[in-house]
Order: sequence, then C-alpha cells, then structure tokens
Amino acid sequence: MPSAVLPSTKVLRGAAAHLAGELQAGHVYRREDLARLTTAVDRHLRELVATGRLKKLAQGLYYAPKPSSFGPLPPADEHVVGGFLRDKDFLVFSPSAYNAVGLGTTQLYNRTLVYNHKRHGVFRLGNRQFDFRIKPRFPKKLTAEFLYVDLLNNLEELAEDRDAVLRQARHRLPLFDPARLQRAVDNFGSVATRKRLREWVGG
Repeated sequence: MPSAVLPSTKVLRGAAAHLAGELQAGHVYRREDLARLTTAVDRHLRELVATGRLKKLAQGLYYAPKPSSFGPLPPADEHVVGGFLRDKDFLVFSPSAYNAVGLGTTQLYNRTLVYNHKRHGVFRLGNRQFDFRIKPRFPKKLTAEFLYVDLLNNLEELAEDRDAVLRQARHRLPLFDPARLQRAVDNFGSVATRKRLREWVGG
C-alpha cells in the first residue's frame, strides 16, 4: 500500500498531495509512470522534489526516499538500474566481489558494473556511477564459477598484480567443480579466457 515518504515543512495540496500519497518509500519512478496520475506532471514533480517527497536520479528518473534514523535512504541498486533500463534482466555487482574467489585480489573498487542487454556506457544516477556493459549472457546471480571466469575476462582492467592473480587462478583451478566451471566458461568466458583455461587443463 502507498505510504508517506518524508515529512516536510511545506504542505502539498490538491493533485500534488494526491500524487505524493501514491508514492512508496524506496521505489524508483520514471516521469511517464507519474504522468498517468496527474495532468500537470512537471509542475508536481518540481513540488515533490522541493518538499523532499522525491529525489532526482537522472533526467526523467526519480525515487521516493525511505526515512530512517540515519536520514533518508537511497533505493537499492537493483531498483535504480531496473528503473533506468525499464527492464529486469540485468546483473549488478562490484569488482570487489572478485576478492571472494580467493585468487589474491584485494582491491576495493568504487564502481558498480551492470551487465545487461540494452545500455552501454558509464551513467551517473543520483550520486553514484554505474558502468553499464552489454553482454549476450550473464547469470541471474553471482556464483564462484562466474566470478572466477569474469575475473579472468577483465584482469587487464583491474588494479591487481596480474601475474600473481594468474598463478593463484591456475593453482585453485582443481578446487572448482569441473562441470559447473565448464558451464561458466562456455557461457561467459571470453576467447582469451577459454584459451587460457584449455592450456591450464591440458598442461
């Protein structure tokens, strides 16, 4: 059910108040979503932003902040990306996730990757930057096998000791389930990664 978003010293009236009452805290809205609820969408959007009921993420993209004891909270990355793409088929993660695979990577990355089928490029949404990359295939969620393969795909881009990571990747190769790793290689591996793994297995 719709819920109040944030208190404000300015009172909204009429259609603007009605529109504010339809907002749900933590949700992301496109201008066209809200245009169906009012005949003066741009004026009402300005009022909602001015009173804090909405915050702007990008041109035509807004969110209703969720109140907390620490102040208004931004929406989850999945909601931001889903609103921007107008799609649910994507994978959001930070390259810092590679650290969990045990290949000696230690860097923390202040960027967020978005594998998707629609948009390519770096976009600022709110106060965050998202690196959108069009990929033919990606998993629904992160797995150790996918991260292993994707790390090898992207090793040249990362601020890591490349040779040390490759040595550790080859050393840890036998620890992965062969069938699951092969599926990840077949589905997500670059040509160079497939070649490298064939050489490691053959060697």
